[in-house]
Amino acid sequence: MIALIAEIGSVHDGSFGNAGKLIEGAAACGATAVKFQTHIAEAETLPNAPMPAYFKGEPRMDYFRRTAFTEAQYRELASVAAAAGVQFISSPFSLEAVDLLERLDMPLYKVPSGEVSNLPLLERLAAIGKPVLLSSGMSDWRELDAAVAVLRAGGPLTVMQCSSLYPCPPERVGLNVMREMAARYGLPVGLSDHTLGPAAAFAAAALGAVVIEKHFTFSRLMYGSDARHSMEPDEFRALAAGLREVSAMTEGPVDKADASAYAEMKVIFEKSIVLARGLPAGAMLTRGDLTFKKPGDGIPASNHALVTGRTLAVTRPANHQLAWSDLQAL
Repeated sequence: MIALIAEIGSVHDGSFGNAGKLIEGAAACGATAVKFQTHIAEAETLPNAPMPAYFKGEPRMDYFRRTAFTEAQYRELASVAAAAGVQFISSPFSLEAVDLLERLDMPLYKVPSGEVSNLPLLERLAAIGKPVLLSSGMSDWRELDAAVAVLRAGGPLTVMQCSSLYPCPPERVGLNVMREMAARYGLPVGLSDHTLGPAAAFAAAALGAVVIEKHFTFSRLMYGSDARHSMEPDEFRALAAGLREVSAMTEGPVDKADASAYAEMKVIFEKSIVLARGLPAGAMLTRGDLTFKKPGDGIPASNHALVTGRTLAVTRPANHQLAWSDLQAL
């Protein structure tokens, strides 16, 4: 089954109550995990760090400070996730954030795109040895190769194609990169999807992604950096249902050597050999004496060459469905 991560990030906008409700909402919509972002402002950014172009609402450090949760709050959110039946994950953006999440017994780590080149952080995660999801976001092959080399020394590693564009246009999704990563590294792959619809996730799943990450919000009208590029509950529910169907398709291979599942349909839709006109016993059958009609429970139309040239053992009328017993023995 394809894992579906609801990226909550900072959509909660610092509201602990909304954070809990976002977890419950994502779980109700079919997510298998919820992911937050652990920002410790002083540990990860300088005061003059710029805001991204798609969100100029407030200075970066002020935003991280205002929307951060305490360790106790993170612990309670993890309990909310457990009660809702989903896995709780949070991405660290500093070594101090890793320390905090380790105290919460974080089961796995998602490395966000901006941390791929932060080798000290990756080395720390490798030393911990837990599973890691590595986002490829804004990195080239050189940076990804270095990151994978570090993380291979740790726990199980999955590499996720991601285009750090908000929103990401279809032509920039990079499904080809996901397949190239699978071949290049011999590792499981996934997609961290920044498009607005479900098509990229469905395509990635069909091409072998084992995990899909998608931003989740109550409403795209919410304030903040991610809400306007996120899926609302009804959309996310449809995405989860579609991914379950894709999983059934990819995990349930059809054996074309076995047509037993179609036995009833073959009788209904296929053709049998039928006499085109009435013929007496002793008549030698020619191709012109034969026609082909439903149902398919007689001599199959594919056997017409075995019937042509045979002799009728009994008189039969037009539209008679031939049986082997109608023919004289060879």
